[in-house]
Amino acid sequence: MPTINELTATDTLASGDFLPVFSQTQGDARKAAMSVLLAYIQDNLTVGRLTTQYSAPSATGFSVTVGTNTHLILTPVAGYAAGTIVLPAAPADRDVVLVNCTQAVTTLTVSGNGATVVGAPTTLAANAYFRLKYDAVLSRWYRVG
Repeated sequence: MPTINELTATDTLASGDFLPVFSQTQGDARKAAMSVLLAYIQDNLTVGRLTTQYSAPSATGFSVTVGTNTHLILTPVAGYAAGTIVLPAAPADRDVVLVNCTQAVTTLTVSGNGATVVGAPTTLAANAYFRLKYDAVLSRWYRVG
C-alpha cells in the first residue's frame, strides 16, 4: 500500500472523491467522500451562525439579556414605553447581536454590560431591527446595521 506522499496529486476535487481518515470508533483507516466531509463541516462549524433567542415581554420596563452571536427576536405583547436589551458580559472579538422587534419600544436602552455601545438605537419602531458587532481591542459594541 502506498503512503500519501507516493500518491498522484490532483488539482480539482469532486464531492464523490475520497479522503483517507482514521476512524476512532472503528479503530482503523477508512475512506470518506468529500460530500461527507462537507456535511460534517457544515454541521459543526459555528462561524457566522447566530443562535436564535426568543423573548415575548408582557409589560413595559422589560429587560432581556442576550448571549453571544445571537439573533434576538422580540415579540412584545404590545408597544411599550420602555425596555432594555443587555448585551453579553464576556463577548469575544467580532461577536454579533442581531435584534428584531415586532412592536414599538419608545425608550430603548442597550446595556453594554461593562462595554461601551456606540450608535445603539434609543427607540424601536414596530418591525425595526439593528445589528451590533463587538471590537475587543476597544471593548466596544458598534452598530453595523
